[in-house]
Amino acid sequence: MTRRPAPDTCANCGASIPRNARACPECGADERTGWAEQSIYDGLDLPADDDERAQADQAHQHRQSRRWLWWLVGVLLILAFTLAALGLR
Repeated sequence: MTRRPAPDTCANCGASIPRNARACPECGADERTGWAEQSIYDGLDLPADDDERAQADQAHQHRQSRRWLWWLVGVLLILAFTLAALGLR
């Protein structure tokens, strides 16, 4: 049985693999356990890093746009509690 050459990058973890390596230096994958052209995660339709950043930025902007509302609710609650405590209501 002839040994297959190592790929340039590990399909399992994405790390660079040195030429003539017998296993991935990062995750330990080798011909027997995972030297494959594709990863088991290929085809899962996971979001790319850029998509995750865009979603995080959008969520942050949404929270920022609602910040004034929560300030207003807080001020009104403090005012209501103050008036109730003074018996002016």
